[in-house]
Amino acid sequence: MTKKIAVLPGDGIGTEIVEQAIKVLDFLNTDMNLGFEFENGLIGGAAYDVHGTPFPQQTIDLVKPADAILLGAVGGYKWESLDISVRPEKGLLGLRSTLNLFSNLRPAILYPQLADASTLKPEVVSGLDLMIVRELTGGIYFGQPRGVRVLENGERQGFNTATYTESEVRRIGHSAFRIAQKRHKKLCSVDKANVLECTEFWREIMIDLSKEYPDVTLSHMYVDNAAMQLVRAPKQFDVIVTSNLFGDVLSDCASMLTGSIGMLPSASLDEHGKGMYEPIHGSAPDIAGQDIANPLATILSVAMMLRYTFNNEAAALRIEKAVNDALDSNVRTADIYAAGTQKVSCSQMGDAVVSALKNRG
Repeated sequence: MTKKIAVLPGDGIGTEIVEQAIKVLDFLNTDMNLGFEFENGLIGGAAYDVHGTPFPQQTIDLVKPADAILLGAVGGYKWESLDISVRPEKGLLGLRSTLNLFSNLRPAILYPQLADASTLKPEVVSGLDLMIVRELTGGIYFGQPRGVRVLENGERQGFNTATYTESEVRRIGHSAFRIAQKRHKKLCSVDKANVLECTEFWREIMIDLSKEYPDVTLSHMYVDNAAMQLVRAPKQFDVIVTSNLFGDVLSDCASMLTGSIGMLPSASLDEHGKGMYEPIHGSAPDIAGQDIANPLATILSVAMMLRYTFNNEAAALRIEKAVNDALDSNVRTADIYAAGTQKVSCSQMGDAVVSALKNRG
């Protein structure tokens, strides 16, 4: 049966990194007879330039029937002066909301070859393998009311609202508990229950949900402490579940434990396992078009796609092992380059992963 993947390169380095991910997927598609078909679309600034909106109807019509979506990155200096309602990032938020992609999975895994690339001591990060499960379609990013208003005294005030319904918390909780069941059965729920009623509510529901997962050990941590613990002793964590805002911050913090944000993939899933897959880094407009970006996060996002949407663990593992083999061959893009290694371009790194796939057979 044919499976359709919507490909949205987006802005900045998005085109370059997605090209390498498709190169890897094309090889496996032929080698393993996966039956994938690809169709490209526009999102973010690239879509605004053509359609006047970062998430046009043409893209909506493309992603809705697709089995999975591969995204590059959105945003850039070019569009920063636009009204916030049509900035590139609104295309990404619209995509998440339209497809109800509420469960964002962000692994932080340190490849042993990059232990020295982390800003933390190797003994602190060696062997790191944690998963952050971020609620993606609720919380302060989507809460109403929001905006800027003038108070009675004439002073301007910006305001946003953090809200969660019980059903929103329960569904992300179920997602996180189930992922923990497949790992080391430890789940840490991160909140700010000591000062925010919304997250006190979150904690109460997580405690109630834990009764359905007696094999998973549930703990709780305030977000400020969690940020500190991520850089103090990150290997204490297995799975972290948290809100949209806290997850955004903590996952970027966790990314630096691995040596480079260019190494970290992500998945955003609906309740049926349909997902959007993207690297967690941005569009990096300062290096766009130079063929020097790191494509490994995007390639590893394809591995997550194979695992979580298409339930093809064998194909996912082939990609992950090929990335490991490519790093073993001592090639590095600029962001992970170190003395004694060979600096390669974005496209050369993609070639190295494909070569590793071929060599493993």
